Amino acid sequence: MALTLRKNTTTRASTALVLTALLAAGCAQGADDTSAPPGNPPTATPHGYVEGAKESAEQQSRLLLGDPGSGDTRVLDLITGEVHRTADVAGATRLASDGRFGYFDTPRGTHVVDTGAWMVDHGDHVHYYRAAIRDVGDLPVGPHAEVRSDATVTAVTGRDGRTRLYDRTELEDGEVPAARTLDGVHSGPVVPYGEHLLAFTGDGRSKQLTVYDREGGRVASPDAECEEPRGDAVTRRGLVLGCADGALLVSADDGAFTAERIPYGEEVPAKERATAFRHRAGSDTLTAPAGDRAVWVLDVTDRTWKRVETGPVVAANTAGEGSALLVLETDGALHGYDIATGREASATEPLLATPGKTGAGAGGPVVEVDRSRAYVNDPAGKRVYEVDYNDGLRIARTFDLDIEPRLMTETGR
Repeated sequence: MALTLRKNTTTRASTALVLTALLAAGCAQGADDTSAPPGNPPTATPHGYVEGAKESAEQQSRLLLGDPGSGDTRVLDLITGEVHRTADVAGATRLASDGRFGYFDTPRGTHVVDTGAWMVDHGDHVHYYRAAIRDVGDLPVGPHAEVRSDATVTAVTGRDGRTRLYDRTELEDGEVPAARTLDGVHSGPVVPYGEHLLAFTGDGRSKQLTVYDREGGRVASPDAECEEPRGDAVTRRGLVLGCADGALLVSADDGAFTAERIPYGEEVPAKERATAFRHRAGSDTLTAPAGDRAVWVLDVTDRTWKRVETGPVVAANTAGEGSALLVLETDGALHGYDIATGREASATEPLLATPGKTGAGAGGPVVEVDRSRAYVNDPAGKRVYEVDYNDGLRIARTFDLDIEPRLMTETGR
């Protein structure tokens, strides 16, 4: 399909050849020796090989976009600038992602799209992959299910608190696998973490942290409770779970789990608590709205909360590690705040076609962040902006679309 691309043009691909050589050299140090005498093929599988996928030296970012009104969905390839049509997804109200798959919440269940872009982090180096975009199908779990996933299992928790577990490797093959049900009823999503499954159980306002192995058996759990749990995020430091008094940080070490509280340090009204975290994948700095006119920033490394007073908040995010707090406000502009001082450092011109409004229906503008760019969707304007947050919030590219992208998530990170 046609795409109108307005400049300035990004330089994402400019270092691809250099990075390819560096990646090949770095991975070779940790690979099995596949050398063979001249004329004989190597006998070992190359390090990082994934059948059906192409390995790349740079991040293969793609945006999955949905228009709940029409049911149209698109995948925008941020490397090539091309837009790909995918199957219609009627009535979607939310969109989640695990870095590769998009999960549309619909009245008939959770619809899965393989965006064909993902990364594998080996700690000392990273592999980036791109493959064909595929429509996988529906997970028959009913509406408003919570989906959390890692590299091996996708956990889908329905409104009844029951959780179905799916083999993610079968999703990678383009098939909807048979599900097995995790025993018990859970408050909120079940989160795969540390080769286990973490959830809250119990009645009343205060819930007990419970840990399962991948077969569904209960294992030793920290003696930790969370009052009115809402919000979760996986970071390099551990799993962050939002609670009424702040957050609970759960860490894993060789199958043993510990839990540490990170309190607000003050009494926070219910409407100003952090209940939905956003962050750059791989970052240990989380953001969450703090009511209508402020944003919480949680530094997981330092175990500290910072409340940044802003204008009226539509969406927020940050790349972490000294980067600005990015806040899309009701004036339609993206604002950058210095987290340490709370002062506004930069702002764009209004990006939204209808400032002050997100429109009727599901979804709305969000801010997605990766290692070099931020992305803002403008549903009414039928476009997505790419913002260089390291260059005074410069608009690097504008992607004009043929749908209203009310739902958006980034993959390939």
